[in-house]
Amino acid sequence: MASFEAPTDKLVDLNQKSLFISAASIAFNPLFWNIVARQEYHNKILTKLFGGRSQVACYALAFTIFTLGLLRDFLYERALRDQPSYPLLELDEVKYLAYALIAVGNILVVSSTWALGITGTFLGDYFGILMDDIVTGFPFNITDAPMYNGSTCSFLGTALLYGKPAGILLTAWVFVVYQIALKYENPFTAEIYAKRERERAAAAKKGTKKAQ
Repeated sequence: MASFEAPTDKLVDLNQKSLFISAASIAFNPLFWNIVARQEYHNKILTKLFGGRSQVACYALAFTIFTLGLLRDFLYERALRDQPSYPLLELDEVKYLAYALIAVGNILVVSSTWALGITGTFLGDYFGILMDDIVTGFPFNITDAPMYNGSTCSFLGTALLYGKPAGILLTAWVFVVYQIALKYENPFTAEIYAKRERERAAAAKKGTKKAQ
């Protein structure tokens, strides 16, 4: 059983550069994909780069985002290894909670990707690859942002598994970064689909007039 006599005056070691590198990586990823995706939407920079093949361009962005995610996770784990542990977080009950959070996080992320597909998950809307209907089944009937919430659960679970208070701090940073990203992404994505509906309505109206 873990002892609680260890000093707790230094829960987070701010002298470790790896902590700030991890925090920067966490912030960089959504900033990167939002900037690139909006440039694609307005200027078709990736589609032009891939010879007008928007789907190939979307897959290339998906691969890049996935790779950056792996790097982010590596830097996060490395940062945790450099940080002090806290005895209370080394209890068996905390480990069970950690495994549960990681499992829930992975289920949310994987099921979201399954429901949306690669292009639906990785910003295909910005490439003009729109879904026919809004996905309302699992996991979207539980949370409107399963990718982000699932990722946050996994970050927290990993922090608890390692017994590192710094991981909890970084998880809070993940949550803040994702909430900011959603403030930009949700309205923009909603407008993309609203524009499609306006264009469909206009086309239907035009077709009705021709039929008359």
